Amino acid sequence: MNDNRNIPAHVSIIMDGNGRWARQRGQERVAGHFEGVESVRVCVEAAAEAGVKYLSIFAFSEENWERPQGEVSSLMGLMLKAIADEIDSLAKKGVRFRVLGNTSRLSPELLAAIRQAEKKTEPAPGKEPLLTLVVFFSYSGKWDILQAAKKMAKEYSNDPQGLENVKTEDFSRYLVTAGIPDPDLIIRTSGEERLSNYLLWQAAYSEFLFVDTLWPDFRRDEFMAAIEEYSHRNRRYGKVK
Repeated sequence: MNDNRNIPAHVSIIMDGNGRWARQRGQERVAGHFEGVESVRVCVEAAAEAGVKYLSIFAFSEENWERPQGEVSSLMGLMLKAIADEIDSLAKKGVRFRVLGNTSRLSPELLAAIRQAEKKTEPAPGKEPLLTLVVFFSYSGKWDILQAAKKMAKEYSNDPQGLENVKTEDFSRYLVTAGIPDPDLIIRTSGEERLSNYLLWQAAYSEFLFVDTLWPDFRRDEFMAAIEEYSHRNRRYGKVK
């Protein structure tokens, strides 16, 4: 890859196709989820190599709570296992780990593991992480906008004039992604072409790339190809260039 080309600061991935991957092999859906962890590991390494500063993944949506209880329990267990298996390696590499979403629905055990992992990978004062890995878990775009609106309404409850002067960048401070740049590139695997209630506010000017590859088969070459594709895009943000 030509280092002079435009590299996205934030790449976000909608990891889709785990269930289909498992069915094609005569396995339970959860097998696809477990195999997908390797794809995350590969993409973290590729993102750091490419110079990406933020890599985010859509791991579990608010709507996913409606899946069969057995699958939900397996996904919660997978999250715990992934944290236990990977956090030391991430910390050693200088990768910061964050989880964003409606964490009030998570078990105390999982929430404690998440907070401990976030603390362990937080860089020392004055030191920038090599990469920030953001896992959106128990997340939906509509929920994020609603909780932000509620927080803002509460803060401005005694200042209606101030509320009138709120700008879009002010509203962004109340989203769970406050302090994280909006995604430059959103990749969705498995051939589906929709957002699925993901980062509805933050994706306003993101570039999109839809690939047919199922998530457990998504590897370094395809990630790098996505970065290369992005480098040729002309982002106008609604303006004329």
